Amino acid sequence: MDGYFREDAAIRRIACESVLMLGGPRALLMQAAHPLVAAGIVDHSRFRQEPWRRLARTMTGLYTIVFGTREQADRVGAVAHTAHTRVFGRRGGRTYSAGDPELMLWVHSTLVDTGLVMYETYVRELEPETAEDFYQQMKVVASLFGVPPDVHPPTLADFRSYQRSLLESGEVRVGADARAVAATVLAPPAPLPLRPALRAVAAQGAGLLPPTLREQYGVRWTRADGLALRASAQSCRRLLPLLPAVLRRTERLPLRLVAAFAGP
Repeated sequence: MDGYFREDAAIRRIACESVLMLGGPRALLMQAAHPLVAAGIVDHSRFRQEPWRRLARTMTGLYTIVFGTREQADRVGAVAHTAHTRVFGRRGGRTYSAGDPELMLWVHSTLVDTGLVMYETYVRELEPETAEDFYQQMKVVASLFGVPPDVHPPTLADFRSYQRSLLESGEVRVGADARAVAATVLAPPAPLPLRPALRAVAAQGAGLLPPTLREQYGVRWTRADGLALRASAQSCRRLLPLLPAVLRRTERLPLRLVAAFAGP
């Protein structure tokens, strides 16, 4: 084993499903729901011109850590650390920094949560033990991105409580910066022929948000929308086993293709 994870590790078995990359819009909307994370996105990225580039870099790095060698993974971590040192500022009387452990944990949590939601929606239900293993192994990814080990909730159940507490307390709440990010995520600038498909992917990602965030973003979500999402998920579950591995499995895709489809 020359990477951080065995071939049969839960993180590899889950992350290898390329359909998870369609969760990019959901992950970014969740990240931006934290006001200080949203401030960093607005102040330090070209999100209006290139709404998907930031998360695409993160996802490409994540897949490199999961499927690459330790040398490649360590290089990704070093690049991320350097990038974090340049992202800091103030918003609403509060300072923010990409190196803040609490903000890093929130961003990481959106990747964990979105990975589980996308897999269980579009692939199949996970056994509790596998979901727990995935969560624990994602801590290794987080540590390489610079998240201190001691800030992680110990178990997946604790992690769920952590996310729920931030939502219920209002620490994570959609503000003006988040709405600016969402306007681009939900209607991304793209060549006209691609817009319907990209907007449909973004809309389904928004539909999978926690209901409180979906409401705060002002996403209209009807019973018909819920039924359409369920139908597409069921179709995907039936179709995936029929696809060749080169299309279904992320580790078979070139990294540039991974980046292109990683989401906003």
